[in-house]
Amino acid sequence: MSQAVAVAAPVPVRIPLREIAPWAFFIGLLALIALYFVSAEQGAFAVLANNTYIHEFVHDGRHLLAFPCH
Repeated sequence: MSQAVAVAAPVPVRIPLREIAPWAFFIGLLALIALYFVSAEQGAFAVLANNTYIHEFVHDGRHLLAFPCH
């Protein structure tokens, strides 16, 4: 004989917004910093130094994302 067994449905875990907000802000800040280095950091107007190391490091990514650099 077989018996019907009730299986409990999994309950989704609720994460409060106040736990997500700091991480969302941090990731958004990192994304803006990365966007600055890929799009605006040209070397001549460098915020960090007067060299072109950052420009050369992100050079191919800049062309891939259609940002002009020359």
